[in-house]
Amino acid sequence: MSKKKVLVVGGTGYLGQHLLQGISEIPGTPYDAAFTYNSFPPQSLLDAFPYSLAFNVDLKTGLGFHSVLQQFGQPDVVVNCAALSVPRACEKDPDAATSINVPTSLVNWLSSFTQNGNTHLIHLSTDQVYEGLKSFYKEEDEALPVNVYGKSKVAAERFISENWANFAILRSSIIFGPQTVSPVPKSLPIQWIDDVLSKGDKVEFFYDEYRCPVYVKDVMTIILTLIDKWLSEGKKMQLLVNVGGPDRVSRVQMAEAVAQIRGHDSSLIKPVSASSVDRGVMSPADISMDITKLVRTLNFSPTPFEDGVKLTLAAEASSRST
Repeated sequence: MSKKKVLVVGGTGYLGQHLLQGISEIPGTPYDAAFTYNSFPPQSLLDAFPYSLAFNVDLKTGLGFHSVLQQFGQPDVVVNCAALSVPRACEKDPDAATSINVPTSLVNWLSSFTQNGNTHLIHLSTDQVYEGLKSFYKEEDEALPVNVYGKSKVAAERFISENWANFAILRSSIIFGPQTVSPVPKSLPIQWIDDVLSKGDKVEFFYDEYRCPVYVKDVMTIILTLIDKWLSEGKKMQLLVNVGGPDRVSRVQMAEAVAQIRGHDSSLIKPVSASSVDRGVMSPADISMDITKLVRTLNFSPTPFEDGVKLTLAAEASSRST
């Protein structure tokens, strides 16, 4: 019996790499995996996953998807991790944000299959679809984003729900955890906090912006659970779910957790209001999320923030010593 095929769109990114690693570690390797990349695939990533095919795909135009079909075949599951996710970059170039973040070319490609609907699409959205005026947003709360990034992700959710009948949309908070096989260029939140506090200088952190950061391996587990659910049950789904950790924390509280675990001087943490800094983009104040639906639907409880920080820092220490 042929293995089921899983395509990770945006496989060179932070979540994409962790997902490829998670797939490769499943006992018995039940899936054939492939991934797409935008510019070039790092050699260290190709070396780490030698059995995963890599495809150059332009998400704006869809150029490259034809090669996926020819060489890999119709995927049973597509996980879309690709995004222009830096809010300031989206603000500067709204057209690029829309053309990358709304998966028009991807869904059009899926629609071209003769066995239409037999592919399950798992799409990563964001907590930034919420306005940020209250705590613990539920999925049925109105999406009223305050910046271009959030608006492009709302547009993506609508496009998928109107044009594809078999999907799971994951509204993810800040994803944190260990570095990837091929280190990503962006700074990772816990590692960045640890690094700046270790230098002994005072650092400003916002006390009035709240999120529910989620441990990367939890997101990976959620995605793998959804893949297994579709492949074992074969029931099409239209799922929209908040994916966050169980704790609502500010940037100050994130920094305090890192300081406590690593033994840094907590007096270096200088609480400031988010309104005191011009970041060139509007940012929602409180987009903490209610994750009751996630816990009930998938029977899964995400890792508490402090435990995730400990796991992250332990993994970093381990990678430095090898």
